[in-house]
Amino acid sequence: MAESWPAMSIAEAHKVLCAPGQRFEMEEKTIRGVTVRTWKNAPPTLRHILETGRTFGTREFVVYEDDRATFESFFRATSAFAHELVARGVKKGDRVALIMRNLPEWPVAFFAAVSVGAIIVPLNAWWTGAELEYGLADSGAKVAVMDEERFERLADHFGALPDLQRFYVSRAGDDFHHPLGGRLEEVLGEANAWGDLPDRPLPEVALAPDDDATIFYTSGTTGKPKGALGTHRNMTSNVMAGGISLARGFLRRGEQPPVVDPHDAPQRVSLIVVPLFHVTGCSANMVPAVNAGGKIVLMYRWDAERAMQLIEREKVTATGGVPTIAWQLIEHPARAKYDLSSLQAVSYGGAPSAPELVKKIVEAFPASQPGNGWGMTETTATFTSNSGMDYRHRPDSCGVAAPVGDMKIMTVEGDRELPVGQVGELWAKGPNIVRGYWNKPEATAATFVDGWVKTGDLARLDEEGFCFILDRAKDMLIRGGENIYCVEVEDALYEHPDVMDAAIVAVPHKTLGEEPGAVVHLKPGGTATEAELRAFVRERLAAFKVPVKIEFWAEPLPRNANGKILKTELKKVFAPETEAA
Repeated sequence: MAESWPAMSIAEAHKVLCAPGQRFEMEEKTIRGVTVRTWKNAPPTLRHILETGRTFGTREFVVYEDDRATFESFFRATSAFAHELVARGVKKGDRVALIMRNLPEWPVAFFAAVSVGAIIVPLNAWWTGAELEYGLADSGAKVAVMDEERFERLADHFGALPDLQRFYVSRAGDDFHHPLGGRLEEVLGEANAWGDLPDRPLPEVALAPDDDATIFYTSGTTGKPKGALGTHRNMTSNVMAGGISLARGFLRRGEQPPVVDPHDAPQRVSLIVVPLFHVTGCSANMVPAVNAGGKIVLMYRWDAERAMQLIEREKVTATGGVPTIAWQLIEHPARAKYDLSSLQAVSYGGAPSAPELVKKIVEAFPASQPGNGWGMTETTATFTSNSGMDYRHRPDSCGVAAPVGDMKIMTVEGDRELPVGQVGELWAKGPNIVRGYWNKPEATAATFVDGWVKTGDLARLDEEGFCFILDRAKDMLIRGGENIYCVEVEDALYEHPDVMDAAIVAVPHKTLGEEPGAVVHLKPGGTATEAELRAFVRERLAAFKVPVKIEFWAEPLPRNANGKILKTELKKVFAPETEAA
């Protein structure tokens, strides 16, 4: 251990780790006319990652309540469903939607679809039936895989989906019947019995790193979600980014990173409490676990004490996702009842986090390393990372980019790059930037410029490349990792006949980061109450988008000369909540 810290600069560490012949060696590739640095030794496709996972054989891969599946049984189930998709006419480029909560069938459907060249479309399981209908119709999904609750939400919408030819419902009752659908278990059997399925190779399909693989939906300021179209390379790049972050930490401490075959190393056990339908759960957690032989422990819904029970039972070594998770584990009154000493990493991103959270994690879980990062759907999850000593020294930073990635700070107008230390819009470039938005050329042109993605985040960079996110240029807030675009909620409020003016602003929250609050001006004679308006929004949007509080404004909402509502003034309405948070 070096006496002083850091023992090596970020640039020096990356130079050592990325040297020719090393695991993290880089090479330049021209992809769709743009030259980027890529990982020379990254798995070429997600299909390769699935096949690598199979080499871990009888090691457990996924645990959910009483269901357990090894890597071998997971592969057999995935291959069985891949053959089913091909038999149903799914071809390269067809879209397969995946609509379910975190269940063992989720990674099966995901890897089966991408392994036969289909584009997997994970839809938000919290969406209403109408929102799910939009995602299915916009993507043109040919096949859908869902759980029973999502089927019930969609039951009245199938007639509006002419592209959908077949769907499969997991964990439905034996009496389930539908002309378009069937029980997923008719193909796979029960999760605990996947190992009894025939040993079949995957169907033969030619795949390349830059083939399309995923469409993850992200809301937009127009109020309609946009499908971010990603490739196999986008997804596999994240596998390497996580590894180099850990290795960099060793060098920064003055230690040599261990070189260990993952087949011989202790298994990383991750409690995944964020949804797999987000890039954080899928790209930053599930896919790397398959590649490295890690075990994922799934929860149907978040409950802090249940999480602690699982950490103790499964000897979980890593968890997190959003700051909410860490806060609730730290502050839960029952924490002392459980043995949580196996935790080695508590990391998060996706929502604003208080700098004191770093100190709290170290105090509560002495064997663990706190970590956070920044990314977005358009960067296929993690783009920067900050962990260990780096995080302790810069608790207000989301970290540095992996060496294949570039960041720059541009003026909000996008006409020039700003020097170190100045605040502007963060632009990012690298092999994990998606190729654009599905069937939305205008939105693509507005967001992606010569391989760079305009993030909409206001940030600054320091001399070593550490990024500090200060605010969002886009009108959006993040509640416990879930993006809420204000205009979408405002539009729902405007549908109410009593509403004249409406604005959504962020109300700070200690564990969730922020929540939506609404300020409403009613039409003359309007009598709508707070409860009535909240119920009205809940009928139209997912529950996490419903304002937690609605304040009524006696006059039309204040605006600037351009007619834009002055939300900085409206935030003062929630000042007591801000002080409490």
